[in-house]
Amino acid sequence: MKRKVLSVMLCAAMVVSMTACGGSDAKENTASANASVSETEQGEATEQDAQEEEPITCTLTVWSPSEDQDPEYGQWLNTMCDQFNELHPNWDITFNYGVCTESDAKKLVPQDIDAAADVFIYSSTGLENLCQANSLTEFGGKYLDTIRENYSSVLADSLTYDDGVYGVPMTTNTYFMYYDKSVFSEDDIKSLDTMLEKGKVAIPLNNGFYLASFYLGAGATFFGEEGNEREAGIVLDNDETLAMTNALIDMVQNENLVVSSPEDAIAMMREGNVNAYFCGTWQAAQTEEILGDNFGVAPLPSMTVDGEEVQLKPFTSSKAIGVKSTTAYPQVAIELAMYLGGYDSQKLHMKPVDMFHAIKGL
Repeated sequence: MKRKVLSVMLCAAMVVSMTACGGSDAKENTASANASVSETEQGEATEQDAQEEEPITCTLTVWSPSEDQDPEYGQWLNTMCDQFNELHPNWDITFNYGVCTESDAKKLVPQDIDAAADVFIYSSTGLENLCQANSLTEFGGKYLDTIRENYSSVLADSLTYDDGVYGVPMTTNTYFMYYDKSVFSEDDIKSLDTMLEKGKVAIPLNNGFYLASFYLGAGATFFGEEGNEREAGIVLDNDETLAMTNALIDMVQNENLVVSSPEDAIAMMREGNVNAYFCGTWQAAQTEEILGDNFGVAPLPSMTVDGEEVQLKPFTSSKAIGVKSTTAYPQVAIELAMYLGGYDSQKLHMKPVDMFHAIKGL
C-alpha cells in the first residue's frame, strides 16, 4: 500500500468521514542531500559545517504549545533557538514566537500559509490534512538518512505520507491517566469500576481519540490489525463492541463520571471536583503543580463488561517538528527543525511522564 498511515492518525474517522488522500506531485520543498547536517549528531550542524555556511540574515517564525515557551517551565523553545543561533555564526536569525498547539497546527497552517510559522510542532493525526494542503516540506537526502537511522521507525512511519517523511519525530502523542494518590490507591487505579466508586473521573467520551480506547480494548480494529490498511476500514460490528456500547451507556449514568475535555478536567481538578482524568504529556506540569506529592500517573485502567475485565487501549500517534513548504529560508528552517529534534534538545524537552522517546538510546 502506498500510504503508510498509523491507525492513530485516522481515529477521527469514528465520528467524521475521512477525506481522500491527495497525491504528492505538488511538493514545494524537499530537504536536499546537500544540506549541512551531521549524521552522527542527529542532524545538528557541526562546527565546521557552520563555519562554511553562506551568510544569511533572516527572520523565522516558530510555533509551539505555550508550555514550551513558558519561563516557569524553562522556555525550552526559546533556549534551543538561542543555542541554534550561537552554533551558526554566519547566520543572523531573528526569531518570532507564536503559540499553537500540536492539534491546531493542521488547521492554522493551511488556513493562511503565508502567515503561518516557518517551523512548527504538529501531531501526526494532522499529517494528511497538512500534506493535502501542500503545507509541509518533505525531508530528503542526509536529513532523511538521519531520521531513518537515529529515530524510532514507528514514529518515522507515522510521519510518512505517499512514501515521503514530513517531520522530525519528537515523542509519542498518546494518553494515559493522571490521578490523585490521596483518593486512589495503586490497586484502585487498575479498575475504572473501582475508581468510579471512590472518586470523580473525567473522560472525554465525546472525543473519538479517547472514546476509541474502549472499543480497541473490546477488540475493534481501525484500518487493519496494524493500522495501515485503509481499505480494511473500521470494524466495530461484533458482540464485544456491542457489549462495550451498552456498558458505556450504563457508565454515563454514574454521577462520579465526568464527561469533559482534558482542559476542563484539569480546571476541575484544581477546584477539587475531579480526582482523575485521561490526558497526555502536555498537561503533566500543570497537573503535578496541582497535586504535589499526590501526583499520580498510570496506564489506562480496565473496566468490567458483561462480567469480563476489558483493558482499555489508547491510540498512539506522534509529535513532530515540521517546516512550512513555502518558507523563504528552507535551509535555515530545516536545520532548525533538525536541531530542535536533536539529541540534546529532546533530552532537555523530556518530561517525567514521557512513555517513549523518539531518538534511539535516549
